[in-house]
Amino acid sequence: MEIEIRERENKGFAIAKENGKKAGLMSYSIPGSDFIIIDHTEVEPEQKGKEVGKKLLYKIVDMARKKNLKILPLCPFANAMFKKLDDIKDVLKP
Repeated sequence: MEIEIRERENKGFAIAKENGKKAGLMSYSIPGSDFIIIDHTEVEPEQKGKEVGKKLLYKIVDMARKKNLKILPLCPFANAMFKKLDDIKDVLKP
């Protein structure tokens, strides 16, 4: 599975593709220079159960660490994952 991050102005997203087809997408907004807001996650029905959402989240967390950003997870899925996974709490915006 390939996951790529794309940004334009104050928006961005991570997109997952498998065999050239979209598997899922996690979008975020960039309201300032020190944090991002994850606002939406979608996974294609045929990809359910393959942890696509989790892989997208980890890709964005990795990007946030490299850019020294915090993450505000307004998306219900991302919010639940931040509560569940201890290894990503370092980028959680207080």
